[in-house]
Amino acid sequence: MLTISQLAEYAGVTVRAVRHYHAKGLLPEPERDHSGYRRYDAAAVVDLIRIRTLAEAGVPLSRVSELLAADEGEFAAAVDDIDRRLRAEIRERQRHRQRVAQLAAGESLALPPEVVAYLERLRELGFRERLIEVERDSWILIAAQMPEHVAGLMAVKQQQVEVTDLRELYRDLGEVVDCGPDDPRLPELADRAAAFIEAAAVRAEGVEDPFPISEDLVELLDAAFLELVPCAPRLLELLEERGWTGWTMIRRIEPAG
Repeated sequence: MLTISQLAEYAGVTVRAVRHYHAKGLLPEPERDHSGYRRYDAAAVVDLIRIRTLAEAGVPLSRVSELLAADEGEFAAAVDDIDRRLRAEIRERQRHRQRVAQLAAGESLALPPEVVAYLERLRELGFRERLIEVERDSWILIAAQMPEHVAGLMAVKQQQVEVTDLRELYRDLGEVVDCGPDDPRLPELADRAAAFIEAAAVRAEGVEDPFPISEDLVELLDAAFLELVPCAPRLLELLEERGWTGWTMIRRIEPAG
């Protein structure tokens, strides 16, 4: 007769596992002897080895009792069912592994190659990574909502970033992206932004926007800008004082009356 420690050693499991199988009702718990110890016979060793083998094969403990009591035909059918489940789990885990591997690709996971190239160009030009992160998150939203227009929008952005005045304005915006609303650089930045917007509006007068963005997406992008950039609310206030409203879709404020 064996103690619980000896039983566990013979079966290649821990004492804790034996107690767990007792609690689950998989292995009968023998009565205590006159010394107060539980003693196990050879049949308990065989049962425990079978339980361990099934558990290590991936059989849920909830089904182990069923298999231990099954006849040959029932056992074979149950094993086939478990095998199908395990193969399905393996396929699912393989999909998870592929997803994890994609994460190593960084920005290319959620963005088209044109946007990835644009973000890399911003890095080449020396833009702060925080500003690039704001850009990245905005383009993830745009690519998800209007993927058919990303290539055209990117062609415009690539041209804009090569314009010296806009590039310098954008770089200076990157310098205040983590600053608060009281940063003294904001009024001068708003002056330059308003001047650039005014000149761009003159050039675009009478030209139809080839890539219209829905109002819902405009609201979402503006909300993301306000959330990600602490000084954004104040900067938008300063732009309104200079006659312009909005951020994603900037519009002239028409005089009252």
